[in-house]
Amino acid sequence: MREYIRPANTELPPDARLTDIVFKRAAEEPTAVMFKRQESGQWRDVTCKEFHDDVVAVAKALVAAGIEHGDRVGLMSRTRYEWTVVDYAVWSVGGVVVPIYETSSEEQIRWILGDSGSRAVFVEGPQHAERVAAAGDLADLEHTWLIEDGGLKELAASGTGVADQVIEERRTTGTPDDLATLIYTSGTTGRPKGCELTHRNLLFDVENVIHGPVKTVFSLPGRSNLLFLPLAHSFARIIQIGCVESRTVMGHFPSTGPDLVDALGSFKPTFLLAVPRVFEKVYNKAEQKAAAEGKGRIFRAAADTAIAYSRALDAGGPGIGLRIRHAVFARLVYSKILAAVGGEAKYAVSGGSALGTRLGHFFRGIGLTIIEGYGLTETSAPTAANSPEDTRIGTVGRPIPGTGVRIDEDGEILVKGDHVMRGYWKNPKATEEAFTEDHWYRTGDIGELDEDGFLRITGRKKEIIVTAGGKNVAPAVIEDRIRGHAIISQCLVVGDNRNFISALVTIDTEALEFWKQQNGKTGGLAELIDDPDLRAAVQDAVDDGNKAVSKAESVRKFTILPVDFTEDNGYLTASLKVKRHIVTKRFGDEIEKIYSA
Repeated sequence: MREYIRPANTELPPDARLTDIVFKRAAEEPTAVMFKRQESGQWRDVTCKEFHDDVVAVAKALVAAGIEHGDRVGLMSRTRYEWTVVDYAVWSVGGVVVPIYETSSEEQIRWILGDSGSRAVFVEGPQHAERVAAAGDLADLEHTWLIEDGGLKELAASGTGVADQVIEERRTTGTPDDLATLIYTSGTTGRPKGCELTHRNLLFDVENVIHGPVKTVFSLPGRSNLLFLPLAHSFARIIQIGCVESRTVMGHFPSTGPDLVDALGSFKPTFLLAVPRVFEKVYNKAEQKAAAEGKGRIFRAAADTAIAYSRALDAGGPGIGLRIRHAVFARLVYSKILAAVGGEAKYAVSGGSALGTRLGHFFRGIGLTIIEGYGLTETSAPTAANSPEDTRIGTVGRPIPGTGVRIDEDGEILVKGDHVMRGYWKNPKATEEAFTEDHWYRTGDIGELDEDGFLRITGRKKEIIVTAGGKNVAPAVIEDRIRGHAIISQCLVVGDNRNFISALVTIDTEALEFWKQQNGKTGGLAELIDDPDLRAAVQDAVDDGNKAVSKAESVRKFTILPVDFTEDNGYLTASLKVKRHIVTKRFGDEIEKIYSA
């Protein structure tokens, strides 16, 4: 199939705005719980009226500070309640929010604030304010406002003289086609580009998703979500808006660190939002814990049963023997894994990269259905998604209602719909190049549609490797499979113009410590790179990855690198994508050694 188009199931009113739901709910159900805030280890309810009042207070301060309709306002913070308050406050005065990852460097901050012409920026703490100041002279920047240390309360107090009617007039002056946010792409190559997303883009996407493929998730009684991914990422941002629009109670948590498990346990969300790496770590830690307790064989049997059970759901249903084994492991193993994510979650939404069929079947088999979707910043995040009722594991589902997907002659995925950005900020050349003549957006991804319209991603157009023998290899398939193993952190496949495919592999530091205990090893990674047992463990991961591809696409050799790919050392983008060109340049000598040996 070359093209699949679905009609919209929700039409936006001609005057729709992102802020409408905030004011509507405050008027109609002021005491209903909208958010939960963590204070002194406890979750406190935030009502619709409280959130509305917080938004209006900051909006008034923005008016008092001279922020006008269409002005850009930066927002640099970890995921927290105040992020959402500022987001909606800026929208309430007709402003444009410019998210900045809180890990961004001074150079990145300078580019984003300078290119967007932001007149003000909210920062979480003093260290962020210092980074903004160190970014240098920004001609348009007039204000840097602090969120922590009472900074946001102090700012809000400066707007008490602004009348409520002023905010209502500013808020309702806008149209659905007004710019809502400028999200700068992570930039695996070149300067990040600012994606212009309007109120229409975001609302169209949210409404057709929550009333479409994930309707079941957003219709659960007592539904709630703990958001812990960075809100500077379009994926987390669209879930924030989805929770607000669908009346789903939302909490915020600032990281995916060790404390997240405790937060999930106390919050008890009904669904999760995460990138595949989070699910990989949940699985790997459960496996390692079982092995440490001498229950490794039991865990492996439980995992195989869960996968078989899930596969059977797609093939007429599990037989009596499989159902009995599944019931036993549900009590012994699965319940403990589910408890680690709060114990109440039945569904999870995964995006950012491929999850892998094995993990997809495993989690569905234990009772946590992971809904994979696909999208880009330029498409307001989701453009395709599976649904709980109609999931094809290994695909990213069908196009969401109101959108279309076309496969171009070279295999590139093209997208059309009201969720697609209107263009790149101040970059008409890049905007023109991003669209076909009949205005389909060029995603840069390679994929295929099956006979029922389910989309499968097979690689990135710019990352296609062409071997010396002329074989086209999409590295994502085998990279994702290898990276899913406990000992592996990252995998980057190379082989352009070479006789065979090879890989650069990095080791997961947490998994390495466990592996050393299990194998009686000492020393750091640098001392173990050539250890035969460690190489054998990596070889097992490579061998499993090779099962997913043809012989010509398989990894023949690999090198273990002495460092991991991280955002801090510049090898990963803020959205955790490997900067392929930087890695291959930095480790060029290691690549040459592979092919000269």
